[in-house]
Amino acid sequence: TGMGRDNAEQAITGIIQELKPKLVLTCGYAGGLNPALNSNQVLFQTDEGTALYDKLEAAGASPVQFFCARRVAITAEEKMRLWRSTGLDAVEMESETIRDYCREQNVPSATVRVISDSAKEDLPLDFNTLMSPAQKINYGKLSWALVRSPWKLAELLAFQQKTIDAAKALGAYLNKLLDARLD
Repeated sequence: TGMGRDNAEQAITGIIQELKPKLVLTCGYAGGLNPALNSNQVLFQTDEGTALYDKLEAAGASPVQFFCARRVAITAEEKMRLWRSTGLDAVEMESETIRDYCREQNVPSATVRVISDSAKEDLPLDFNTLMSPAQKINYGKLSWALVRSPWKLAELLAFQQKTIDAAKALGAYLNKLLDARLD
């Protein structure tokens, strides 16, 4: 769907109308808010007491509550404030919009996310300042940020590797989940 609520709403509306799916999984990255959660840990949220809940948990994901933010949580301090103020476990930016629309359309859904950055970690850059109005990375702004702070390149490359590792963990989980059949 792309990043953010507006992109998610635009994408899910068209997809639901065109494909009429039996199930929607909103998958991707999340930042940890709860300090007990670790990088590469796969998490989920769906309606409790359903067969889908049981299947997601049986495949190895941890049930949590997500906070759907309007901006990227950058620092460990910011994540700690969010955890204390919301009591929620992880932060992401799209799933609430997707799941709300699915509920309106009577389509079962779940959020399945992997922790890319734990509650104890700062992100290498303030990605909020690097976004276009369409919530996409503006590569001109990214280049300028790296020219101004070239030492951040090493941190950014390390974060890139963390997201690759997280994507592999999520992919392995989804393969296991789909092999178990969701119908």
